[in-house]
Amino acid sequence: MAYIVVLNPLILAAGVDAVGGTLPIAALAAGTAFIAGLMTLLMGVVARFPLALAAGLGVNALVAYEIAPEMTWADAMGLVVIEGVVIAVLVLTGLRSAVFHAVPTQLKTAIGVGIGLFLMIIGLVDAGFVRRIPDASGTTVPVELGIGGALNSWPALVFVLGLLLTIVLFVRRVRGAILIGILATTVFAIIVEAIGHIGPSVVDGKPNPQGWSLNVPALPDQIVGTPDLSLLGKFNILDSWSRAGWLVVLMFVFTLLITDFFDTMGTMVAVGQEGGLLDAEGMPPRTREILLVDSVAAAAGGAASVSSNTSYIESASGVAEGARTGVANLVTGVLFLLAMFLAPLVTVVPFEAASTALVVVGFLMMTAVRQIDWTDLEIAVPAFLTITLMPFTYSISNGIGAGVIAYVLIKLAVGKPKQVHPLMYGVAVLFVLYFLRGPLESVLL
Repeated sequence: MAYIVVLNPLILAAGVDAVGGTLPIAALAAGTAFIAGLMTLLMGVVARFPLALAAGLGVNALVAYEIAPEMTWADAMGLVVIEGVVIAVLVLTGLRSAVFHAVPTQLKTAIGVGIGLFLMIIGLVDAGFVRRIPDASGTTVPVELGIGGALNSWPALVFVLGLLLTIVLFVRRVRGAILIGILATTVFAIIVEAIGHIGPSVVDGKPNPQGWSLNVPALPDQIVGTPDLSLLGKFNILDSWSRAGWLVVLMFVFTLLITDFFDTMGTMVAVGQEGGLLDAEGMPPRTREILLVDSVAAAAGGAASVSSNTSYIESASGVAEGARTGVANLVTGVLFLLAMFLAPLVTVVPFEAASTALVVVGFLMMTAVRQIDWTDLEIAVPAFLTITLMPFTYSISNGIGAGVIAYVLIKLAVGKPKQVHPLMYGVAVLFVLYFLRGPLESVLL
């Protein structure tokens, strides 16, 4: 899981909020490690279950690329806090299970697959492997390979070689393949920069297409430093409503909820199954405590400005080595806390090195697509729209919304309205309003 201490800060720092604010990478890294350590320890003590937590991939991309551009970063983190509180209430009232069962299983699977593809395209674009074609080019093709259809920059080559290395390590089942890939690619990038003096992608306000997209790799000034926890508490719950509008905010909170919601229930079952920890009903012991800690972690991530934290499927690797209780979490949590002191190292990692992880994680999430029955058009069409619209519109919200609306509409069209949970009708209506918010605002304002 250590790769998230590098990857989360780079994803969040790559996004820009509505006022053009940027975030300090070292502070994001320290905060990411701090909250991951704290919440992992909490899971071990309260739930006594070997399930580690950290900033969730997918949710952080949603925050950085969709939510923050509509408001300030503090406002966006406020919405994450709200989402965590809502999930906690749903857990305490028992409604989380009801909502979980309201969404068809295969549509939940499609959401995960779509997020995987979304993470992959983010990685490819931010690494410069895929680029947007300028409108002035006169072509109707929206994206291209590299620059002018060719990989003619050193950063792109570094990404490709790093990705190939990571894939080889992953296929050979080398432990820590993703983290090793990031570190090895970063070392190679430092060597390339030292020889070629490539520089950043923007120099004195002018674009440098062949430059590094975020960090310029170089030997760090320091390896160990005092953790910068200045971002803790930098969230605002109220201003987002006036800045982005209540409907947009409501749909963002709902999308956060959906994105974060189903992950943990599936993860805790999968981890419990790996260790033979499930009861007769196929659920782990102290399920309520597990879900409650996970909801607290979501709010804590927002309160620390490092995005929502959630349970990690990588916990299964610990269970495979014999972890059966929360003691494993005590070890993992302490290691995360120690990682805070290595935060200065994150500032030397270029996106071209970190993006290799997004592609591999995208593949892992994509493998669930086989669980969808593509011969059943009533679920296959909504699943298809969910999966494809996320990467193609660069929006998790759009994908979920299209899938939900299509599912409800198709069930009504084939005369099976009773197969749709009442909650799904309400969600579909909200998403219709979300998609029509432009015309509605022009009429009402």
